[in-house]
Amino acid sequence: MTPLAETLLNYHHRTKHTLQRYAKGPETLDWDDQPDPFRHFSGCQIVALPKPGRELDVLFSDLDKPDTVPIQPLDLANIGLLLELAFGLSAWKQYGPNRWSLRCNPSSGNLHPTEAYLLCADANIVPAGVYHYVSYDHHLEQRCQFTEALPEGEVLIGLSSVHWREAWKYGERAFRYCQHDIGHALGALRYAAATLGWKIELCSGLADADLAQLLGLDRAADFKAKEQESPDVLCRILTSVTPAACTDTALMALLPSAVWVGAAMSLGAYHLYHWPVIDQASAAAIKPRTEASSRPVVAPVVPSPSSGQHLATRLIRQRRSAQQFDGKMPPLPITDFYRLLNAVLPDTATFGFWQSPPKVHLFIFVHRVEGLTPGLYALLRDESALPALQAAMLSSFTWQKQPGGLPFYHLYAGDLKQIAKTLSCHQPIASDSAFSLAMVAEFMATIEEQPWRYRQLFWECGLIGQVLYLEAEAAGVRGTGIGCYFDDSVHEILGLKDDAFQSLYHFTVGKPLEDSRLQTFPAYGHL
Repeated sequence: MTPLAETLLNYHHRTKHTLQRYAKGPETLDWDDQPDPFRHFSGCQIVALPKPGRELDVLFSDLDKPDTVPIQPLDLANIGLLLELAFGLSAWKQYGPNRWSLRCNPSSGNLHPTEAYLLCADANIVPAGVYHYVSYDHHLEQRCQFTEALPEGEVLIGLSSVHWREAWKYGERAFRYCQHDIGHALGALRYAAATLGWKIELCSGLADADLAQLLGLDRAADFKAKEQESPDVLCRILTSVTPAACTDTALMALLPSAVWVGAAMSLGAYHLYHWPVIDQASAAAIKPRTEASSRPVVAPVVPSPSSGQHLATRLIRQRRSAQQFDGKMPPLPITDFYRLLNAVLPDTATFGFWQSPPKVHLFIFVHRVEGLTPGLYALLRDESALPALQAAMLSSFTWQKQPGGLPFYHLYAGDLKQIAKTLSCHQPIASDSAFSLAMVAEFMATIEEQPWRYRQLFWECGLIGQVLYLEAEAAGVRGTGIGCYFDDSVHEILGLKDDAFQSLYHFTVGKPLEDSRLQTFPAYGHL
């Protein structure tokens, strides 16, 4: 095993929750010193975006066939809508004196470690440069201007993570959650682009060091100590059938002409705890330059029609994380359940930009689904993994393939509600739902071959989670991601005895119970 892979394996084991103890986190939380969820840069020119809240006449079900969605022009109004639907505010909530915002991209603990940047080369939109998106104000801050131009129409979105924002509450396990959030953000960006008839493409050959230079994240003096951002991913926005012509080399050639301004304002007054193991894991998972990866282009599989006819923009804005479920809900219709399964398969339009082979499979605790015997099931997102999973798991599992044409298998019949609840840190949302699930990744071989893909495994889980969030909304129910679970107890239930497979994320879907004590306010009423 390489030293980098060993560092990441040690981090992963160290940050597991167990029935006997939770991963190391802060002993106390000073809620008055919670990190500011909105980053601002001082000394930057502000670029106003058109008023948020615009709707498009595109149904959520239309996004299954992206080539049928009208292509919107590449202009500032539509870039603003893209940023709003991907990373903007969706509502404000208030309980007593406490008020907090919700966003279109979900985040563990609503802490939002993800920051978004626009890299634009089209002077007809904004002067060529790098812009930080401020979701609270729905505007751009110009961090950099390029004196040399890129090909007209070249627009990219860069994502980064402020690890401290998440570690403030979750301690050492926070690095995992930041990666989940990047996956959710990628999913949110893909859906936002699809409503405009656009597509996204990962700039998969860039090194993290390249991205840090392009986004100005390597400028240490511009950031307060311990509040710096780690580069994650750069996405090219494709607004027509002809891909943009700019190469990674051309992007890097812009740097000598870059003129940077501004500095990040502090996110909080105190840093009571520091978690060096996060810095170690982050360093071990840094991505070098690689060959740009790609998957064969095939016509996407279209899931069965959605039971709801919702405007895509409206459904994206109404996505919420359920806090509690109705444990007496009627069974989820089987048609909705199978659409949810179909939607997370890698050959659907949502995963068209994902360039790596699927490494994550779903193990589903079915509680209340019409026509399905309660028990444990598996959805294999790459059916070639079947022999390895069968060999690694309990020999008593039946592996009976279910009718319907999906790689969906019945493993065990029984009432698993209490087990699901216990495994997910005793949370009732895992048992009061229609179903909950564990996302199990092909783990050890992946990080041994390329340690930086440790982060990518969590991104894949977050991307799956974002699909489940929106598909649940379309089905008239609601989802919730679960980052707190007892890792090795999950493995024990499945029969896993080594690191070949690891559970990296949990999720649950059910009928939400609304808290009448909470008040809801418009997302951008403060503007």
